Amino acid sequence: MRTTTRIFIIILIAGLTACKQKAGKEKTETAPQTEQAGTDTPLLSEKAFDTIIDGKQVGLYWIESSGIKAAFTNYGGRLIGLWVPDKDGKITDVVWGPGSISGYTDTTEPYFGATIGRVGNRIAKGKFTLNGKTYSIPVNNGENSLHGGKKGFQDVVWEAEQPDKQTLVLHYNSPDMEEGFPGNLDVQVTYSIAGNTLRMEYEAITDKATPVNLTNHAFFNLNGEGSGSILEHKARFYADQFTPVDDGLIPTGELRDVKGTPFDFTEPHTIGERIETDNEQLKYGKGYDHNFVLNNTPAEGMNHAATVTGDRSGIVMDVYTEEPGMQFYSGNFMQGKNTFKSGAKDEFRTAFALETQHFPDAPNQPDFPSIILNPGETYHTVSLYRFSLTP
Repeated sequence: MRTTTRIFIIILIAGLTACKQKAGKEKTETAPQTEQAGTDTPLLSEKAFDTIIDGKQVGLYWIESSGIKAAFTNYGGRLIGLWVPDKDGKITDVVWGPGSISGYTDTTEPYFGATIGRVGNRIAKGKFTLNGKTYSIPVNNGENSLHGGKKGFQDVVWEAEQPDKQTLVLHYNSPDMEEGFPGNLDVQVTYSIAGNTLRMEYEAITDKATPVNLTNHAFFNLNGEGSGSILEHKARFYADQFTPVDDGLIPTGELRDVKGTPFDFTEPHTIGERIETDNEQLKYGKGYDHNFVLNNTPAEGMNHAATVTGDRSGIVMDVYTEEPGMQFYSGNFMQGKNTFKSGAKDEFRTAFALETQHFPDAPNQPDFPSIILNPGETYHTVSLYRFSLTP
């Protein structure tokens, strides 16, 4: 299952050339460095990503179009930065990320920009039953499992291939019973850019029935990395319901209408407008950390999930997905303990995440859409993040 999605665009591209890494040392502690490319776009230091982890080569990779460009590392399949023009034409990095591998390995937040799996979001008490057998996943979020257990896909080194300068293909073989999940899972994720759109395509096959729920955990600030709070960003979600949770952030199984609640983003609201409302669900999440049930608003042949606008930059991000849900996280657990490529710290609520997904704890929720992948089936899903400017 090693097919590669290729995107061919006839454009004149100025700026960066896609980079692959040469063999490096066991551990690279080089501080992040940047330099100017004539377009106000930082060039990350290759040296800061040139290392070996678990016996595998780690590197820095670029993909780009005439409109936007993105940097990745194959350690965790991570989106390091994403540069788009703002309303004044300034090239703005809208994704938070450290500027070196050590910034990812020595961190209090393991998910910055990572490809998440084998099962994104939470599994109650780290247990589920499949075909009469109970499986146990390491708990790493209170009494629950989060984002695939203690060593999810964010902590593995993916094989990387660049068929062209617009495309990065990542591949990983997750062995049977890795983190307690059954089946050998062959996973391919293709990140590509066309025009002003970042495309995320996920594929997987298995030799045993297993749950699969893949996503990306980019942390966004549409005013730019290091620009401060995201609470004045304006958000609209194409969701009439959300999945309420208990105090461990495990869904109760209910699909609750957003109308009349602080979760109603069916019309645009700033993220901070109601975040301090006296609401049990907001107390449980210490803000927004909830799955929204998309209402099948059609766009781009899939669900229109969200439209978010940076209040100062004028940058608009539209999210489209084939998934039924989207986790909205408002940066409630950011504590200023990690330093990014801009030199900024991850202060409280200075970034947000929109993770396209199936619903949390789906293996234990019979009324939720199933995430079980069976032998002979192919897991395949696409999400798009498209950037534009306010009129």
